[in-house]
Amino acid sequence: MFKKFILLLLSIILVFGTFLPQGKSIAASGSLTISSDTVNVRGGPSLSYPLVKIAKRGEKYSIVKEKGDWVEIQLSLGKTGWVVNWLVTKDNEPKKTAAASSGGSKNTIAKANTDQLRVRSGPGTSFQIVGFLTKGQEVTVLDQNENWYKITSSFGEGWVVRDYLELKTDKQENKQTPAPSKNTTDTGMVNGDTLNVRREPSASSPIIGKLAKGTSVTIYSKQNNWLEIGFSNLKGWANAEFINTETGASKDTPTPKKELSGINGTITAGSLSVRSGSSMDSNIIGTVTMGQSFAILEENNNWVKIEFKNGSFGWVAGWYLDKTTGKSQSGQAQKESKITILHNGTNIRKEADGQSDVVVLANEGEVFPVKRIVNDWYEVILKDGETGYVAGWIVSINGTNSQIQKSGAESYLKNKTIVLDPGHGGVDNGTTGASGTLEKELTLRTARLLYDKLRAAGANVYLTRNNDSFIPLPSRVSAAESYNADAFVSIHYDSSLDQSTRGMTGYYYHIYQKSLADTLFASTVGQTKLNDRGVRIGDFHVIRENNRKAVLMELGYLSNPEEEMTLNSSGFQENAASGLYNGLARFFKAN
Repeated sequence: MFKKFILLLLSIILVFGTFLPQGKSIAASGSLTISSDTVNVRGGPSLSYPLVKIAKRGEKYSIVKEKGDWVEIQLSLGKTGWVVNWLVTKDNEPKKTAAASSGGSKNTIAKANTDQLRVRSGPGTSFQIVGFLTKGQEVTVLDQNENWYKITSSFGEGWVVRDYLELKTDKQENKQTPAPSKNTTDTGMVNGDTLNVRREPSASSPIIGKLAKGTSVTIYSKQNNWLEIGFSNLKGWANAEFINTETGASKDTPTPKKELSGINGTITAGSLSVRSGSSMDSNIIGTVTMGQSFAILEENNNWVKIEFKNGSFGWVAGWYLDKTTGKSQSGQAQKESKITILHNGTNIRKEADGQSDVVVLANEGEVFPVKRIVNDWYEVILKDGETGYVAGWIVSINGTNSQIQKSGAESYLKNKTIVLDPGHGGVDNGTTGASGTLEKELTLRTARLLYDKLRAAGANVYLTRNNDSFIPLPSRVSAAESYNADAFVSIHYDSSLDQSTRGMTGYYYHIYQKSLADTLFASTVGQTKLNDRGVRIGDFHVIRENNRKAVLMELGYLSNPEEEMTLNSSGFQENAASGLYNGLARFFKAN
């Protein structure tokens, strides 16, 4: 009888045990991969436990069990340790890439589809040019994000724009934007810094999207000075002045050779080779140095011909020249350039210095001709004929010169520790856009682009999540504490019951966070051209409970159908990441 009772009791325990909740501590199986550069492995599931090992990116471990935000891993026979789950990737989980439609993978062979393709030290146009690829040249793709490929070639590693590389595995899948068609006039390329696409062919018509410089578009029709254009799922009207309709026009496609007169060029590289012809394959016949100025005799495919010494002529790479006209003494000639004020109350100062006296307060939409560039400032001609200076990174420019990007960002970011917090994730979708965009997916896109830029600049960067996983708010704050972060940036997108609401907002909670919020906001709103909703105090857990310099950025309204389309575009994502990147550099420069 006693044996029967024991057997019955064991059976009940087994049956009920199957259905009892397991709590936060569960046995697990499988393996994981370390997905951050370095991860602290601790003796228990808490930051209070001692450090037993530092794991590195790419290392694989067997999973023993999970408890809350922590995973116990097998280190060696009889020895285990604990890691936080947002710094690892379970090998049985589908890994989402930064660009869902890339069609490529790491270590894939690709080739350049244009000549003189610029290779940069990081994924952004502000990074230094480290080399060039010729059309058809093959490279190995090491990594990728939404807009850039990291490659290795004969001159080392670098980053190139995705549009100008074709993966050998599947060329068509890799195309993200339509390439200009040959021998046709139904395509064009944006030549302004940012092109407003409007619903109707009128400057007063609502903006339905924005396209970045260099974007290829399809041209459907023309009405007066307006073109009906299409890009991806965006279709609308744009001012024809800012679209180049020449067949195959591109910053990387060959340009016809032309003779120039009255134009000089000043060398900007420390030492620049002079070659016998207009290509990297031509023989080196001399050298010129930074600061030397020469008359430009001819131009061919981004190369210029100069007389580098008495009676000796040769070719130098045009991208290492600052062009000036006539007898301009300093800066760069801006004869055809005009800047547009982006924000009401923009200061135009007496000198090219943030401490100089303000001579004019300009409002959004005002346009001023540019006389020259002085450091990071435009000298502009005011309405009374006098001149003043405006910071180049808070205005947009149309004309012969590109938007000013503050140089030297890498030096201010190197070795800084930055925690990026893509909002929401897992069961928490965040807000849902008017057309179904999930905030949790958009925040991760922005964070990944920013992560790559900061890493290329030498910063120590950590993501609170690198996949579609739910991370509790306290754990996000703990990441900032654990890494002793110099800056914590929480990335979000906004929503409102009023679908007309649009624009960007920056938040801080503690006064010691305000300068970071102000700097990041000014840089990012200037880069993206979104409506300026200002910086304010926000009672959000990730900044309220954070004793690090932490901010929360709402990068636009998904509830606004037109703004949702803009926020989803690769051009906006690149600009948002660039704005945050430059803002972080400016913050560390000043602090």
